[in-house]
Amino acid sequence: MHQKTKDIQKRYEGFLQTNCLWKNDAVYELDQLEIEPISSKIDLEINEKLRLGKYIERLVSFQLEQEKSISILCENIQIPKDKITLGELDCIILKEDKPIHLEIIYKFYLYDASVGQTEIEHLIGPNRKDSLVEKLNKLKDKQLPLLYANECSMYLESINLKASEIKQQVHFKGQLFVPYSNKDIQLTVLNNDCISGFYINQKELNQFKDCKFFIPIKKDWIVVPHKNVNWLNFEEFCTISEDYFQKKSSPLCWLKKQNGELVKIFLVWW
Repeated sequence: MHQKTKDIQKRYEGFLQTNCLWKNDAVYELDQLEIEPISSKIDLEINEKLRLGKYIERLVSFQLEQEKSISILCENIQIPKDKITLGELDCIILKEDKPIHLEIIYKFYLYDASVGQTEIEHLIGPNRKDSLVEKLNKLKDKQLPLLYANECSMYLESINLKASEIKQQVHFKGQLFVPYSNKDIQLTVLNNDCISGFYINQKELNQFKDCKFFIPIKKDWIVVPHKNVNWLNFEEFCTISEDYFQKKSSPLCWLKKQNGELVKIFLVWW
């Protein structure tokens, strides 16, 4: 198998093993489209220059194509208004011949109890620049209502659909990371199976002197950690991590413990 194909396969397997962030419509009444994760040999060309979100949309597209009850009507539909793009619909699918407008999201969030008052408000991006609440509000207030905009009706007419006939769902997967100092957090609203590891700061790093480290590229953040990589020792990792601290950037890392156990972690600058 060609190396690029192997990389795509590993990413696809990691994507399949990531859970939806909640069940049914437990959050903001946003209804999850659950797809049974069935592993298959991926046959897909993906532009490596795509950012991670768009890359994952291609993986979802491949997964949907494997489903007998689903057919994809259209993808990445840009809705124009006065020579600008009003927004984009990720895809419209037919599931058992019923149309669904589906928005696809895959996110990495860290649990910080000092932010907000609720479980959902506690989840922030690794660099503290975004949050789960912001994304949910954007979905609820901008992305999903686009289907009902006047500018969208012309496009829907071209594929013989009306907005009133279309159900709306999300496919919102995520990896969540809890603080190393409080790894036993139990979620009550969101899916506990989404907890993928923990995060540490610079002060906590010394507790891992006997471990090995690997810093994957961003597209490999979705990959399940494996041993066949070029591991860094603690000193090498500390040297490289200084650059991340200076840039105020929080990398996702793989940690290999002395007993061989592999863990995903975020090293945060804050």
